[in-house]
Amino acid sequence: MTADLIVPPAPRRARRPWFRSMFFWLVLAIVAGIVLGAVWPDVGSSMKPLADGFIKLIKMLIAPIIFCTVVLGIAHVGDMRAVGRIGVKALIYFEVITTFALLFGLAVGNIVKPGNGFKIDAETLATGADAVAEKTGDGELPHTVDFLLNIIPTSAISAFAENQLLQVLFFAVLFGLALAKLGQRAPVVISVIDQSSHVFFTMIGWIMKIAPLGAFGAMAYIIGQYGLSSLASYGKLIACCYLAAVLFILVLAAVVRVFAGVNLWKFLVYIKDELFIALGTASTEVVLPRIMSKLSFAGCSPTVTGLVVPTGYSFNLDGATLYLSICVLFLAQAMGVDLSLGEQLTAVLVLMLTSKGMAGVPGSSFLALSATVAAIGHGAIPVAAVALLLGADRIMDSMRVSVNLIGNCVATFVVANWEGELDRERMRLVLDGRPVPPLETVDALTGRPEILPEEEGLPRVGV
Repeated sequence: MTADLIVPPAPRRARRPWFRSMFFWLVLAIVAGIVLGAVWPDVGSSMKPLADGFIKLIKMLIAPIIFCTVVLGIAHVGDMRAVGRIGVKALIYFEVITTFALLFGLAVGNIVKPGNGFKIDAETLATGADAVAEKTGDGELPHTVDFLLNIIPTSAISAFAENQLLQVLFFAVLFGLALAKLGQRAPVVISVIDQSSHVFFTMIGWIMKIAPLGAFGAMAYIIGQYGLSSLASYGKLIACCYLAAVLFILVLAAVVRVFAGVNLWKFLVYIKDELFIALGTASTEVVLPRIMSKLSFAGCSPTVTGLVVPTGYSFNLDGATLYLSICVLFLAQAMGVDLSLGEQLTAVLVLMLTSKGMAGVPGSSFLALSATVAAIGHGAIPVAAVALLLGADRIMDSMRVSVNLIGNCVATFVVANWEGELDRERMRLVLDGRPVPPLETVDALTGRPEILPEEEGLPRVGV
């Protein structure tokens, strides 16, 4: 081979100084929040408005970003059958993986037995019903039919005004299909939505600069409000849940490697900022826009990303289902009850239904557990026993949100590859930190390729 045919590997992008990276400031903020909450609990508890303000800033942009992303993706694909295939494949994957998460949680709970030796406070059980009612606002999980009907918004405006993501997604799919049907007769509408999406992502970039402040406020509040003593009281349960989370992530790593060729460790490095923001604020919604952008940049088609990620936020709560199945066994073991295999399978069937309507419902984990305990019908486990988890539930948020977030990213890669909409070469370059060409779209007015401008705070050349 002649020398002039040898192409040297593309150089890695020069990294910014460590003290200027978002990752450094997020870690520093989380550690500072833990210290403040532990040393000065009252001061730490007062930091909650910092987290609430940051989360509200992000949430005000989530609905329009989902709308723009989904509409543009469907309009450019122009194939109604492809949209239907993506939706069906996503739902099949969600059902398989969440059912596995429930069974996996039961297996870990049966082996570790987190409830054995737990000291039950009779007074806690006596006031348990009131405590759970206060936590859930006397609400209840929607029934399956109600949940499905609620996906249809009362009006297009109400879906955005109430920030109902599934309703926004439903309206966006219909709107995108209508634009695809009209084709070149509605170029101005597509162009306006396209430019609006750039505006919204630029705003997200500005807001994300204060992410460390939000993470600091959230962590200071959690530790100040609940205290480190909760870690000791529920040590075995917490250790069991986090062990299950780590093992389940390893399973996800195998799934995404086999079915999409993705190295999960490299992907986690790629989204480390978003992962720490979700961990610090105990919310996956705050990183939804950036995760969608990063998945698209890493080779998943915008259409698949726009459909799978928002839907997964309601139908693919891997971390929450894992936690719930372990907690069912914890309650039984804490009450000295040995659940039969049939009763455990009954719990799985109930949780398969209740876990799908959890998103956006206050205290949803307690409502799901209450319904499950009642369905098992074991008189030795009172529904009020769910109150035993009040002291540990908030500490479990970091486990739930991390597994939920990773699970939805894995789902996007798997469905994209299943649909033939994953650019594997681009994915490998991005996850290796190599330079890649900017993403291209199609200009709605000219029909010619258009290079997307760099959006503030979002990736353009690798990590």
